[in-house]
Amino acid sequence: MMIDIFTHIMPPNYEKALFKKISSDSKAIENAKDFPTLSDLDARFRILDKYEGLAQVINLVSPPIQDLVGPADAIELSKMANDEMAELIHKYPDRFVGAAACLPLNDMDASLEEIDRSINDLGLKGIQIYTDINGKPLDSPEFEPLFEKMAQYDLPILLHPRRGRNVSDYPTESDSKYEAFLIFGWPYETTLAMTRLVHSGLFERFPDLKIITHHCGAIVSFFADRIASENDIYGTREGFRYEGNVTLDYYRKFYADTAVSGSTPALMCGYAFFGVDRILFGTDMPFDNALGDRSTGRTIRSVEEMDIPDVDKKKIFEDNAKKLFHLS
Repeated sequence: MMIDIFTHIMPPNYEKALFKKISSDSKAIENAKDFPTLSDLDARFRILDKYEGLAQVINLVSPPIQDLVGPADAIELSKMANDEMAELIHKYPDRFVGAAACLPLNDMDASLEEIDRSINDLGLKGIQIYTDINGKPLDSPEFEPLFEKMAQYDLPILLHPRRGRNVSDYPTESDSKYEAFLIFGWPYETTLAMTRLVHSGLFERFPDLKIITHHCGAIVSFFADRIASENDIYGTREGFRYEGNVTLDYYRKFYADTAVSGSTPALMCGYAFFGVDRILFGTDMPFDNALGDRSTGRTIRSVEEMDIPDVDKKKIFEDNAKKLFHLS
């Protein structure tokens, strides 16, 4: 079995309700037009059928709801999306083995209530958040109850990067060019969020908290020695919590998916840093072509081509997901 733990969806009823509330030039509408498998289940299932034993954990596609609408609408849309994802899980249990809830993160009290409802009433298996929430870093005190609650539930948080084209690459420009905000900015935002959470002492307060980073932990594994070296130099200055290899021990508390666009060397780098028990198969589907070769097929091949024991590949493809998401 292959359990793809990071796949996006735009449930049809949620899509209709959302598009009534947002402008026609929204990124959400652009995604829906460019990637029909977000809401077309038949097209999605044709891709799944190509790969024997492939099932998915689903989550809502970006951009975050709180970027699109105000708190009241965000609450309504989050509930609608979570209800619809729960229906898909019950209707297609062989296709969708779980879902991560979306939250109205511009209202933290409502988000905490929606976590309880999604897990206890709907049977969802985690939540998805973003690398910042309305421009605020994740180590802001107001978000602490969210991490505390997920630690209590012992279910994972999927951490998705967020950065817009309007974040310029240089101070003299107004926006990002050549999709640099996406290609390089998203991994940077993930790494930045991880760094803030590490040095906030989050894993001291919640040592068993499970956070799955998109794109194999971003740039952390590649720059691990640089992180340790710079923290040795600057770690004694105000604001740093750890030095050197102690810092890396806390970065290794994160989990990482395999969504690196099919690069086996990148996966080997992540495998060496995080360890096999913290790597989970994830493709970023359905940002694929019609045949499912761009994300799904490449990612499967990249794991199969890793120079590791078959038992470790099984952990990545299946066992780690079953453990973290409490899947039967």
